[in-house]
Amino acid sequence: MSPRAGLDRAAVVEAAAKMTDDAGEVVTLAGLASRLGVRAPSLYNHVDGQAGLRRELALFGVRDLLSRIVRASVGKVSSDALVAVSQEYREFALDHPGIYPLTQAAPDPDDAELAASAAEIVEVLGTLMESFGLEGDAAVHAIRGLRSLLHGFVMLETTGGFGIPLDIDESFERAVRTFILGLHQAAAATEIS
Repeated sequence: MSPRAGLDRAAVVEAAAKMTDDAGEVVTLAGLASRLGVRAPSLYNHVDGQAGLRRELALFGVRDLLSRIVRASVGKVSSDALVAVSQEYREFALDHPGIYPLTQAAPDPDDAELAASAAEIVEVLGTLMESFGLEGDAAVHAIRGLRSLLHGFVMLETTGGFGIPLDIDESFERAVRTFILGLHQAAAATEIS
């Protein structure tokens, strides 16, 4: 087996991402090497073993999610922005069933690149929470609540947890709209105290 011309880190990660999403779990270096037509040891020129591959896939996913939520929120504020960002988050999870779980853990603080990309997502969500009048700790609590709502919903959806024949899209929209009502109440309570 000879090395494939044009193989670089980006091509390795892109192939691994596609395979991971197709399989629903992180691929092995041996499986990836076979798909790319190279020997597994040659992948070490592009990723730092299996742990390095997982890290690259997490970074790939976080960057994609960040790009999606930024695009979704452009020109929108408050409720409209939150609905758009929530829908994009859900689409990301559905589009990337293998990558999505890798984006959920807090990044290692020693991994500056991954930590910075994850922090940008929090910044976007923080700006969104400011449009509801929530800042500081109140915004962090709201972001955690939003992530919990979205993650719980997509995990139930992707694992077949919704067996009742009722429109899942409508259920998602209602859940997000209910959360938005709660944000308005939290902002009002913050103003009163």
